[in-house]
Amino acid sequence: MSYENILYEAGDGVARVTVNRPDKLNALNHQTLTELAAAFDAAAADSAVRVVLVTGAGEKAFVAGADIGELLEVAGQGDKAAELAAFGQSVFRRLDTLGKPSVAMVNGFALGGGCELALACTLRTAATSARMGLPEVGLGIIPGYGGSQRLARIAGPAVAREWILTGAMFGAEEAHRVGVINRVFPPEELEAGTLELVASMLDKAPLALRFGIEAVLRGWDMDQSEGEKLETEFFGKAAMTEDMREGMSAFLEKRKAVFKGC
Repeated sequence: MSYENILYEAGDGVARVTVNRPDKLNALNHQTLTELAAAFDAAAADSAVRVVLVTGAGEKAFVAGADIGELLEVAGQGDKAAELAAFGQSVFRRLDTLGKPSVAMVNGFALGGGCELALACTLRTAATSARMGLPEVGLGIIPGYGGSQRLARIAGPAVAREWILTGAMFGAEEAHRVGVINRVFPPEELEAGTLELVASMLDKAPLALRFGIEAVLRGWDMDQSEGEKLETEFFGKAAMTEDMREGMSAFLEKRKAVFKGC
């Protein structure tokens, strides 16, 4: 697929997806969401891709939010508004359930739909200058692309209520304090620091990464005992892989493991 609103590059195990509408602060319109869905599908289907990196073009914004003009078109049309939200949720769910780690590199404003895009990634890094928030209540709506659910699961319901009900913007350090951001870097070190985090996953067993992601993701809604049963299931699946034998053998032989994803 050819892209107009995003950039997609794949190489050295990494698929880099960049929302490329800097003149619009990378706002998410329907076309951009459609292209993101295609990019996530491409990354999922490419066995050479081990990690997906998501960011925004320019220095000001990761993604500053959804396209307000498009949102206004569904004002007074509850069914159409719900369809719009469901579509955005389906796009971000593809990223959330990719089966491969994804990292949001938040280089500027990540507001509304942009914050929700970052929350759909497995991990998040941010520049100290970045700002995050869910300001939808100031527009008479609420988050619609899964943000209310993911933020509560990532940072807890108290944080989710504060972010959603105040509509405030929060700095990267505060987002890190509450667990939304994993690592914070000075702006000039953001890319290098993020790529170092990405590299730490590239040489790990792909299936083990997938099982680890799924164990956490699916275990969110389970009690401890049910979650442990799920963990046991994935532990058993991992033990059946050739990569498990390779990893253990490499450790005992004091050499670097070469994983094949099988």
